[in-house]
Order: sequence, then structure tokens, then C-alpha cells
Amino acid sequence: MSGFAGPEENQNPGSLSQSELDALLRFLSHDLRAPLRGIEGYSQALIDDYGGKLDPLAKAYLKYIHESSHNLSDMIDGLLKLYRIGRTDLLIEPIDLSELAAEIAHEFQLKHPERNVHFKIAPGFVTQADRSLMTQLLTCLIDNSFKFTSLQPEADIEFNEFEKAGERVYFLRDNGAGFQMSYQDKLFLPFQKLHGQHEYPGPGLGLAIAQKIVTQHNGKIWAEAEPGLGATFFFTIYHPNI
Repeated sequence: MSGFAGPEENQNPGSLSQSELDALLRFLSHDLRAPLRGIEGYSQALIDDYGGKLDPLAKAYLKYIHESSHNLSDMIDGLLKLYRIGRTDLLIEPIDLSELAAEIAHEFQLKHPERNVHFKIAPGFVTQADRSLMTQLLTCLIDNSFKFTSLQPEADIEFNEFEKAGERVYFLRDNGAGFQMSYQDKLFLPFQKLHGQHEYPGPGLGLAIAQKIVTQHNGKIWAEAEPGLGATFFFTIYHPNI
């Protein structure tokens, strides 16, 4: 990629150097977003202002352009989040994960009053971690459960914990779409989607972000599921300075 070369580029032929990667991320963050915002904004303006003069096929094309540009913007946001995790020092402090999960769940319910979602969040899970990253982690996991229970008349999402071999294991369980366990190796890879985009839209980066946050806290994350019977995501967190 011309323009992104750095002095260390020949150390790893075929891969981006750190300076090239930084430049590419700056390009995604600034230069690419401006035309994307234009495409998204102008296509929506056409729908709003001239929708009554357009035939159904033309409106469908505009809607597709608007949704595609919005999805690409979401992908860029997700990539930037994924990249930035680990590039700043962790600020370790006591955090009540139960309270944090309850706040995030409440926000989801306010944004989607049409959904019938029952949250069951056990109280009192206080740990030591970075608050900003824990907020992102729980948001990613709750968003994942919220999304994949969308076809359920009544959705159940539970946040709880148990102890295994002296280690606290937190988990988020839902009664959503689930997945085949044979695909679990792809679960936390960026852009790997186990379900169709038309059923469950999204950039496919939430679980990759969740895994990177857990890894930053020297923990592990994994999942168990059955198709049609929901999924459970487990994670541990540990910091050597605790």
C-alpha cells in the first residue's frame, strides 16, 4: 500500500508495519468517514424529501445504499475499538459488575420498548478491572444476547457467576438462536457471522472486541450453545496487580 511505508517494513514482508497500521487507522477514522457520512446523509435526505416521487424500486435502491453505508460505518467503528484496546494503560479499580450490567440492560430496554425482554441480573459481583473496558465488554455481550433473542416472543437474559477451581466465572445466558458448537472456533474472529445478515444484522465485531478485553485482563472467554436453545458466554478476569 503506497504511502504507508515505514523503516521497519522489510522486517516482515507482506505485513503492515506499526507505522503503516497507524496511518491506515487514521485514514479509516477520518478520511473515509467523511464521504461515508455524505452517502448516508444524502441518501436519507432523498428518501425523506423525494420518497413520494420515486417508484418502489428506486426507493428500495436508496434504502439499500443508506443501510450499506451505515453498516460500513459500524464496521469502521468496530475496527477502531478493536485496535485501540490494549493501546492505553488499564485503570484498575473496584467495579460492581452487577450494577454495570443492570445499567446497560436498562439502556437497551429504553431503546427498544417494543421488545419483551426479561433480564435477571444477580447482585453483588464486585471485582477489580478497568471500568471503561468492562462497560464495553458487558455491552458487547448483552448486545449479542439482545440481538439473538430478537425472534423470541419473550426473551430471557441472565447475568450470574459461579466458582470453579477457586476462580470466579461470570456468565451471560440467553434463550436465543444459539449456534452449532462445531463453529465455536470462528465465534470470536472479526467479521465471522454464524447467522444470516438479514436475520441478525451487524458488523460481526462485538465478540472479537469482548475477547480482546478479556485477554487484556488476563482472562478467558468461551461459549456453550445449542441451535434454537440459546447460548451462554462465560468469562474470567484477572489482573496481576490485584
